[in-house]
Amino acid sequence: MDILFLLIPLSVVLVLFILLALWWAIYADQFDDLEQESERILKND
Repeated sequence: MDILFLLIPLSVVLVLFILLALWWAIYADQFDDLEQESERILKND
């Protein structure tokens, strides 16, 4: 039972970290132009 007092807050912190990373990725324009990046791999330099 004592381990729950450790695991529940740790899981909440992990979820908050994941949501913060997703928020950063969305607002840092990481997902703006997905088509160009996928075509860039196929082109020769």
